[in-house]
Amino acid sequence: MAGQVNVLVVGEGGREFAIAKKLQESPHVKQVYCAPGNVGMPTIGVQPVAIAETDFAGLIKFAKEHAVAWTFVGPEDCLVDGIVDDFAAAGLKAFGPSARAAQLEGSKDYALNFMNNYGVPTARHASYRDQTAALAEIDQFGFPLVIKENGLAGGKGVVIAQDHATAVQTVKEMFASGQARLVLEECLVGPEYSMFVLLSNGHYRILPMAQDHKRAYDGDKGPNTGGMGAYSPLPQLSAADRQAMVDQVVVPTVNGLVAGGYHYHGILYIGLIMTATGPKVIEYNVRLGDPETQVILPRLQTDLFELVDRALNDQPLPEVVEDPRASFGVVLASQGYPQKPVHGQALGKFPTAAGVEIDYANVAGSLADLRGAGGRLLMVLAQADSLAVAHDRVYDYLAALDEPECFYRTDIGAKAGL
Repeated sequence: MAGQVNVLVVGEGGREFAIAKKLQESPHVKQVYCAPGNVGMPTIGVQPVAIAETDFAGLIKFAKEHAVAWTFVGPEDCLVDGIVDDFAAAGLKAFGPSARAAQLEGSKDYALNFMNNYGVPTARHASYRDQTAALAEIDQFGFPLVIKENGLAGGKGVVIAQDHATAVQTVKEMFASGQARLVLEECLVGPEYSMFVLLSNGHYRILPMAQDHKRAYDGDKGPNTGGMGAYSPLPQLSAADRQAMVDQVVVPTVNGLVAGGYHYHGILYIGLIMTATGPKVIEYNVRLGDPETQVILPRLQTDLFELVDRALNDQPLPEVVEDPRASFGVVLASQGYPQKPVHGQALGKFPTAAGVEIDYANVAGSLADLRGAGGRLLMVLAQADSLAVAHDRVYDYLAALDEPECFYRTDIGAKAGL
């Protein structure tokens, strides 16, 4: 591509911070805009734009007026609501799946039917529109039992019920809260991994893998969250197991997307569990994950702009080259997250430290005087020759902070022997 171009990222969290930062590094990029972005983005040369991520008409107008080459969509709700379709109708390119393809995340039942249709291994499951039917079959799957809200839930709509009584209570509460459908699944056992596949209508590249930590507290205790920390690479994952994931999960998934006429141009996240009988899919997401994005993109030596640009233009995709260094990150969250996070607490200014970076997310105010503005406030990151060194840098930094209305997990990376 001759010359430099402008690109737009849609979203405001830590994931979008990391995407925008990586795109801004490309020699092909003149300016990255992020709508709405957050107050930390100017520190990486990214320009926030005061347009809500749900204002598709406003985003399209901005993209036309600022000669945006293409738009990278971060949040899943925008994709499910059809932002890519609206951009296409306006003659603009947006990186992400259509509303139809986004149902792979928007509906658990839809995703499970897709897996069944195209031979993608997953848990034994059933979906229910009726509370009575669900309660009648609770014992069919054994305990612990996985109970999932059907729609989007920000990574938090999953309950693992340890016994019959808890399962009954959970099913009743989910239907009482307005759920039109829920899914019951057998509880799979094994280590979990995050695989991100960049797709271009049947052609694909696999990005660096990561391991997320979904539970709020140490020891994988407490409620599910959007993610409390991540690291990459994965020393505990053998080359043979990774290849099994590709052969048994990625290939049939990609083939299914082609056979189903999805014309998928975007990221597909595959949440995997390596069971005693091989890899199985826990869930699909139709975008990059948060907080995995913050640790995998620093390890991507291939130009992210080139990958996306070629995917959108149906050109041959460059090979993915991974930085051999390790990347490690821990989320600093507001007290009470995820149920009732504190808002508006004084955070002050976060100090700079050698070998440590901050990807800002739900913060407000100014960098000299920040306030909390949500659940997961930011991620503290380090990249080093080993996971152990990166781990120590992050935790040394966090230990020196005085943020009484915040918390973080202290055991990120334990499954990698850290």
